[in-house]
Amino acid sequence: MDASKLNQLKHFIEQCKSNPSILSDPTLSFFREYLESLGAKLPPSAYSKSGPAESDDDVEDIGDGETKVDEEEEEEEDEIIESDIELEGETVEPDNDPPQKMGDSSVEVTEESRDAAQSAKAKAMEAISDGKLEEAIENLTEAILLNPTSAIMYATRATVYIKMKKPNAAIRDANAALEINPDSAKGYKSRGIARSMLGQWEEAAKDLHLASKLDYDEEINAVLKKVEPNAHKIEEHRRKYDRLRKEREEKKIERERQRRRAAAQAEYEKSKKQEQSSSSRGPGGMPGGFPAGMGGGMPGGFPAGMGGGMPGAFPGGMPGGVPGNVDFSKILNDPELMSAFSDPEVMAALQDVMKNPANLAKHQANPKVAPVIAKMMSKFGGPK
Repeated sequence: MDASKLNQLKHFIEQCKSNPSILSDPTLSFFREYLESLGAKLPPSAYSKSGPAESDDDVEDIGDGETKVDEEEEEEEDEIIESDIELEGETVEPDNDPPQKMGDSSVEVTEESRDAAQSAKAKAMEAISDGKLEEAIENLTEAILLNPTSAIMYATRATVYIKMKKPNAAIRDANAALEINPDSAKGYKSRGIARSMLGQWEEAAKDLHLASKLDYDEEINAVLKKVEPNAHKIEEHRRKYDRLRKEREEKKIERERQRRRAAAQAEYEKSKKQEQSSSSRGPGGMPGGFPAGMGGGMPGGFPAGMGGGMPGAFPGGMPGGVPGNVDFSKILNDPELMSAFSDPEVMAALQDVMKNPANLAKHQANPKVAPVIAKMMSKFGGPK
């Protein structure tokens, strides 16, 4: 064996003695297994730099713990608490009185009932002027019952309910007016004002804008100046948190995508390590990998019992298998053999023969393979 390589080997052995954790390197797993096959007992540090190797179950438990932590962090991130909106303007408590009387739209309205309804409405307007709102409601209710097809009667009574701070009653009358006449400006105006009294700023702004388009007046404009700022604040607030929720959902989807990618990568790495471990522990252990195991303990090489001869090989084969007292240093110190072992073509042929000795016949004509096998046989003490 080359003196420089021998010195390197000695230096490596000395390092292993002083620091067994060197052997924990996965690329040296074949060397650990070789030492173990000779009966060597290695310290825990030779298997793991931080101590004894963890079992797969331990790794999975750790992974589960990390996943739980990630999920908890994710839940904390997902929680969005909306801030309060600073709104201006006064509102009133909702009125919960029983619904007011409504007219029967199926009733046939005569000229006499129309005239009577107008007379009742006139009395109501006079009562409103005098501040007698309850009386005005009674007169307008009479007018509605006499002429239930008049949108203006409902809209007028709605304005009185607004004066009485009964926005829900006003909204019911405004809805009735708009059912009869969808273009009733007074109906939209009354409902818009009533909704603003309840703090329904966006709905109020919508109704008041429609009323203004149908029949603009200064009162509508004055109410809009109070309603619109609140409506805009609510709209901006909603857009802001809709955007935050969308971003949160996108982040959640991205985290899930990354989690699945990481899980797939981890599974791939695990499978890869298992495959590498199986390869290093598989039949034989010598780098390059002869299957089975040379009798006498050297990892790698030919099967321990090549009894009965090798068909198509050397006369008589090797009865009784490879003797246990073979000096494998002769192989390891043979530069020609060690060089041949690094040739993929030679190794593939040797592995093929080891799987089935009968396959030797097809490799005898190979000028690379036949001399190697012949030389190895001579090392084993077989026929040359």
